[in-house]
Amino acid sequence: MYPQLKLDNQLCFRLYTAARLITASYTPFFKKFGITYPQYLVLMLLWEKDNQVVGDITERLLLETNTVTPILQRMEKQGLIIRQKSKADSRKCIVSLTNEGKRLEEQIKEVPNCLAHSILEEGMEIDDLKAMVPLLDKLIGTIGKQTKQKE
Repeated sequence: MYPQLKLDNQLCFRLYTAARLITASYTPFFKKFGITYPQYLVLMLLWEKDNQVVGDITERLLLETNTVTPILQRMEKQGLIIRQKSKADSRKCIVSLTNEGKRLEEQIKEVPNCLAHSILEEGMEIDDLKAMVPLLDKLIGTIGKQTKQKE
């Protein structure tokens, strides 16, 4: 067996597993609000800055339009957002929060703290969590550049 093909030697497997487990950890918190983790990501972007073009949302989330569009459609059916053609450029679609989407921010504001608290209770140190952020940002930036160069 080649050592580079051992699962335990794969950084990508660790990252995939961590992402999957973190996303799953959010599920119980979001269930009572009737949203999914990808919907939460969209909501966070809109809470930061409302009335965003779909292309800006996809770029910020590092997702393709065909992945984001069904998420937005479900959110619109739930009454969390509205989508409208841009008056300045009819090719662009503007996503805006409804009053319900705005109210959800207040209701959900403690979810990140709840998740962080549960991780810290299991023995993870806050300094370890903080140290991961710049390393992951660097990894994402590096891989993102490589991906764009190949397109």
